[in-house]
Amino acid sequence: MSDRTESTPNPKTSAPPDELRQIGFKKWDEDFQFLLERFREVLSGVGESDMANLVHELFSGSRTARSLLPPRGVQALSIAFQLLNMAEENTANQIHRLRETARGPAGEPGAWPESLLALRQSGFSEQQVRASLARTHVQPVLTAHPSEAKRATVLDHHRELYLLLLERENPNRTPMELESIRQRIRSVLERLWRTGEIALKRRDVESEVRNTLHYLTNVFPGAVRLVANRFRQSWGWAFSEIDVPPEPQLSFGTWLGGDRDGNPFVTPEGTRRAFQMLRAAALRILRQELESLAAHLSLAEMLQPAPPEFARRIAEYEVLLGEAGHAAVQRNPGEPWRQMLNLMLLRLPQPSGGALETPCYHRAEELERDLALVAASLHRVGAAEVALAEVAPVSRIASVFGFHLASLDIRQNSAYHDRAVAQLLSLAGLDGDSFPEWSEARRLELLNAELRSPRPFTVAAAELPAEAGAMVGVLRAAREYIQSHGHRGVGALVVSMTRSLSDLLNVYLLAREAGLVHGTPEGLVCGISVTPLFETIDDLNRSDRVLADFLAHPMTARTLRYLQRRDQRSCPVQEVMIGYSDSNKDGGILAAHWALRRAQVRMAEVARQAGVELRFFHGRGGSIGRGAGPTHVFLESLALGTLHGEMRITEQGEVISQKYANRLTAAHHLERLIAGVTRWGAVHQCESDGAWRGFEDVFEILAAESRRSYRELIEMEGFVDFFSQATPIDAIESSRIGSRPPRRMGRRTLGDLRAIPWVFSWGQARFNLPGWYGVGSAFVHLRRTDAKAWELLCRASREWPFLSYILHNVEASVMMAHPGIMAEYASLVEDEPLRERAMSKILAEYERTREVVDELLGDRAEARRPRLAKAIAVRREALLGLHRAQIALLKDWRALRLTGSDGADAVLQSLLVTVNAIAGALKTTG
Repeated sequence: MSDRTESTPNPKTSAPPDELRQIGFKKWDEDFQFLLERFREVLSGVGESDMANLVHELFSGSRTARSLLPPRGVQALSIAFQLLNMAEENTANQIHRLRETARGPAGEPGAWPESLLALRQSGFSEQQVRASLARTHVQPVLTAHPSEAKRATVLDHHRELYLLLLERENPNRTPMELESIRQRIRSVLERLWRTGEIALKRRDVESEVRNTLHYLTNVFPGAVRLVANRFRQSWGWAFSEIDVPPEPQLSFGTWLGGDRDGNPFVTPEGTRRAFQMLRAAALRILRQELESLAAHLSLAEMLQPAPPEFARRIAEYEVLLGEAGHAAVQRNPGEPWRQMLNLMLLRLPQPSGGALETPCYHRAEELERDLALVAASLHRVGAAEVALAEVAPVSRIASVFGFHLASLDIRQNSAYHDRAVAQLLSLAGLDGDSFPEWSEARRLELLNAELRSPRPFTVAAAELPAEAGAMVGVLRAAREYIQSHGHRGVGALVVSMTRSLSDLLNVYLLAREAGLVHGTPEGLVCGISVTPLFETIDDLNRSDRVLADFLAHPMTARTLRYLQRRDQRSCPVQEVMIGYSDSNKDGGILAAHWALRRAQVRMAEVARQAGVELRFFHGRGGSIGRGAGPTHVFLESLALGTLHGEMRITEQGEVISQKYANRLTAAHHLERLIAGVTRWGAVHQCESDGAWRGFEDVFEILAAESRRSYRELIEMEGFVDFFSQATPIDAIESSRIGSRPPRRMGRRTLGDLRAIPWVFSWGQARFNLPGWYGVGSAFVHLRRTDAKAWELLCRASREWPFLSYILHNVEASVMMAHPGIMAEYASLVEDEPLRERAMSKILAEYERTREVVDELLGDRAEARRPRLAKAIAVRREALLGLHRAQIALLKDWRALRLTGSDGADAVLQSLLVTVNAIAGALKTTG
């Protein structure tokens, strides 16, 4: 029931016909009832008939959640909600097909056909579209924010169930085959019932890497194939089947094993291990792909002689690989294409690692060249269809994953870097203990002087203090990887909480200590790019000044030119990350989105003046309060001039499993992302954002009023106590979700609390406060004080994609909130006057926001969003039962903790099951 259950309506795309919607609703109901009936059979079969009746009655509406659930009722409802989610996912995929069938290839919003057709209809020539494709590079980044509340084993069972649901779709199944599928579904459901859903210990970093490897190795290769095929078909439909251009560049990134921000468990050795695991997985994928390709390329020499250059390469490799090469050729006499694949397999490095021998491929680009030769040879002998169907997908996978699978970013907080630099200064005999408190001018004086010298502060064997040792150690791990395997597996050095130029130059100094800085004819350069991350609203407001100073710095200018030459780019590229989570937590949703938009516009202009291409890295989370929303609509909402064809975007926590657990769903999301960046990147090159330029002053007022209202609430006396007692934040902080502590420094303040548990806890208690608070006050203020501006706002809400996107996301947050449940959680607040004061503010703002959004968008939300309304309704009673169980357990657990009772841990386990169940029901954590 998260914000991803329904695409935000796009005013440029007509709504789906009622008939199509009803077909979808019918399938949704039928699939869910089928799965739920199998679950009831399992419960009855294991002696839980009362539980089976409870599940049926709560979801059918024949029972209300007035009494507390029985002990295992929470787990039963949790499983039932996962079945509902599967039915919704399967229905969504079927509706994509039906919509395309009913409306034609361009009937699916955001997909390749619709995006290419939109460019043609907007006047873009085929050559312009080709240029946009060539510029596009998209990188989803699986981040170290694992808010996924379910065990990996449970996720595996869910995936198995989904595949069985798909098996049942075949209309030609015999009755016996269908019964076999029902039996297998019951078996998986019984395993789920007998399996604990909560991890017994907090995940370590390596287990998080392994969990993410599942998606990268088992799902994404197949999804990449599907997207590639969709692109070729779509281009042929929109333009011409002749001379289909190369697909836009796609790669994957990750923070797992490299994100040190507030996570003491990410060690240099852990980062080395992550690099190894990613590389080994990539090589296993490529080995499987090459083996499959060898099995398929059974073309005989006697029927089509191999082209001379292809035959020469086989002979060359046979000599290069010695006895093994000779044996590989002899294995398939008269089948030169299989012989070539056998030799290529011998050249592929072993996943176990170790030193590479000369015959091995040292870089993935060498393998890609050989695959291109194989494809060209097939074209030469007239087997173009074979080349397209068999070799092209393997080439695409080699291009996307390389020998590294996903590039690993290294991230740390600027304050941590300060302490590390201070320790290095002290080791060098300089007065560095107070470095974090130095003025910016004094810091820059030292940093500028040091960055003119290649000399490190210490010798390589020196034992370093904690922060310095950790940072230099992890950067040395990156340097070692680059020296052994090339730069493609190493991402950026991301600096969280960037607030000044010195925050970024500190990283160059630490990189110098790790051997990542080296000399060139122009001077010193860093071998890895440094990415500022602007997170709070104040940081976003000064981001353009910080970026201008950074780009003007000689070290940065030289480094960007060096990286430009290394990567063979037409101009230097600087990456900037912007944070949707902390900015929202800082100032509320409206002020955050405006600060983000304004910062992007200003930074894009800074980069343009510096002759640098700017690549934005959008740090979006899994809920509306952390920047989530339908991808294709989000891309349309970006300020023109801020998207130049390259984008990185985070995929976090439970979003990974919801978007990418199954191949078809994963392909759908990837297609929308790549097609959207291609489409809007082209538009950004040719159009200016002038249509609503005069509305900026009005939006400044809205953002300021929204932030004032939001800050007034969270700065209210006693608000921290209200938040701590009216939400399950204390249970979430005690959970085993993710390897990272929920607080950066361990202080019990809102400022130190991470955005994930902040949003997660409000969602669990059905306030959804980060997704809407402050919006109503801002719009009502404008309506009351400036009638002309209000009239303009009403028009903008329908015509300006940026405002439409925000309003529809706020609308979803308001719909998913529940005042009655809010009040029940608020009853946990012991201070009655505080409770009344806080709830009166929250409920008044809730009503203001709901009323003003309805007025701006027209009609009631339930009429505009029937699918989301249905998702909420079907969950209502069962969710209410879960919420009331959680409230009762919170009371018991808190009381037991106060007395120091030994029973607190057992109650916590039950409490965490409710956290998991509610997260699954709402389809969102943080």
